[in-house]
Amino acid sequence: MNGGFFLHNLVTSAINQIIDDLRNRQSNDGSWRFCFETGTLTDAYTIILLRSLEQPDSEWLIERLTARILSKQEANGAWNLFTDQNDGHLSSTAESFFALLYSGHVKPDAPHMKRARKFIKARGGLAKTGPFTRAMLALNGQISWPKLFNVPIETILLPRTSLISIYDIVGYSRVHLVAVLTSANMKYSRQNTRTPNLRDLLTERKTENEWENDQSRSILTIIQNEVSKLIDTPKRLRKTAFEQAEQHMLKRIEPDGLYYSYITSTFFMIYAFLALGYKKDHPVIQNAVNGIKNQVCLTTSHSHIEFATSTVWDTALISHALQQSGVPASDPLIKTANAYLLSRQHTLYGDWSFNNPNTVPGGWGFSDINTFLPDVDDTTAALRAIKRTVREHTMYRPVWSRGADWILSMQNKDGGWGAFEKDTDKKRITLVPFPEAGRVLIDPSTADLTGRALEFLSKDANLLSPHPAIDRAVNWLEQNQETDGSWYGRWGVCYIYGTWAALTGLDAAGFSQNRPSVKKAVDWLTSIQNEDGGWGESCVSDTRNTYMPLGSSTLSQTAWAVDALTATHKKPADAVRRGVNYLVSNLNRNDWTTTYPTGAALPGDFYIYYHSYNYIWPLLALSNFRNKFDS
Repeated sequence: MNGGFFLHNLVTSAINQIIDDLRNRQSNDGSWRFCFETGTLTDAYTIILLRSLEQPDSEWLIERLTARILSKQEANGAWNLFTDQNDGHLSSTAESFFALLYSGHVKPDAPHMKRARKFIKARGGLAKTGPFTRAMLALNGQISWPKLFNVPIETILLPRTSLISIYDIVGYSRVHLVAVLTSANMKYSRQNTRTPNLRDLLTERKTENEWENDQSRSILTIIQNEVSKLIDTPKRLRKTAFEQAEQHMLKRIEPDGLYYSYITSTFFMIYAFLALGYKKDHPVIQNAVNGIKNQVCLTTSHSHIEFATSTVWDTALISHALQQSGVPASDPLIKTANAYLLSRQHTLYGDWSFNNPNTVPGGWGFSDINTFLPDVDDTTAALRAIKRTVREHTMYRPVWSRGADWILSMQNKDGGWGAFEKDTDKKRITLVPFPEAGRVLIDPSTADLTGRALEFLSKDANLLSPHPAIDRAVNWLEQNQETDGSWYGRWGVCYIYGTWAALTGLDAAGFSQNRPSVKKAVDWLTSIQNEDGGWGESCVSDTRNTYMPLGSSTLSQTAWAVDALTATHKKPADAVRRGVNYLVSNLNRNDWTTTYPTGAALPGDFYIYYHSYNYIWPLLALSNFRNKFDS
């Protein structure tokens, strides 16, 4: 009993510490603006763009971004995406190397640059980099346009009823492809007197043709056949296609100038507009450049260009966690946070409505300036956060209803939920020769999205089995459980993340450890606990398609595991207590595990260190533990 009382005091002290920290970090508008930190991609692309456009008044930013890129280089000359990526990441290395040369702030023959050059050559040269890295290099005159992008621009004219269309591809990939295909179809590139020359890094003379295998060739044939059915002269079709591509981009520019809220899509959009004949001082291009420059955040010691802001996501999660910790909805901390969230509910029809046309807008997006790209995760997070506010102020009930209805409407035919677009999971698209096409080009149901949607609908919207949406979601989760008992999480790292979401969802729906799927998952989660009481999973899991231990514990992954086990146990199990002890003992830890990326986006290519996560998830896990087991 004394041990329990001591642990209770430690938990309460840790919760109060996090609350105080978050209270001090809240912005005047009620939001929390933590950095969304990734690798060097966005920093490199920003330097390349600013130099390519010969932008005035940008030297201060180029210098700062150069410093961050240099700080991330490994001893072997490579750049990694995460600490334990021992073999380096070729695309990141090529991008960083090119950006450093273009910056003019490093000596090309410096030892660290020689090591980078050697690494790139040893890994097969520029031809072996990823598709969008090669597109960037082609745009800047370093390589010929990759054959992968030999897709006719007329493809954009194919209706959604065609055997294949760009709308079979999820929006975040589609916007990149529209921009890149615009430039590729014009074979556009630009150079100036400062552009570096990387031709010596083309170690293979023959350009790879990704469309050569039978499966890929069949997709290209379908595209070409469908395009041939379009009625008009070839010249007019091509002109119409470029015009439609232009309008596609223009209609998806946010008020801050960014195209679909992403840095890389905005980068490729700018080059596409230049290819279409826009001058570099055109207002659309200048607004886009300013939008990119405004994405600067401060990491521990450097300036970094955020791929996107995570303001809505962070604010929603923090508001909910604070309320779970006991901060009332009437506290100014919550009132201002929820006022911010209420101001960010969507009213516009975005690309999500293509496969969901009869639903009124009501979702939330990820970024601060995001008006037509809602997603399921941000919407359930925002609704959880404003639940008590809505209960106390009836005028907000329509807000709640629109959001909850939107979530229900986004359930896929298979019973699960994807992130952005309903039923965007045609298997044919996965044959397109893109790396990880099945997870990058389509938006299938995933355990993390399905688990959290299930938890929200059951716990917060009071929908319980038997209800069609609930029963179908439970069935999807159980049909998609891994043989070891875990679930794969698409937007976090990785199997711990998916298993946490699935278990908390199943628990909210009323399924306890008596359920075989729940017991199997609990046993798996308990079996991978580290000796120090924490949990830690490597980003390597994402491409190995199986759980890979990190070798050390992280705060966010430990919090997910603790929260899942808290939800599924009637009494605090030993594994839960040990996990809680790890959290309260390591809140102030500051080493490589603190900054290890536990957010995921593109398997094998893009991972995120959310600066908010070491606050949010320990606070939520500790609060839920205290609320359930306080007696």
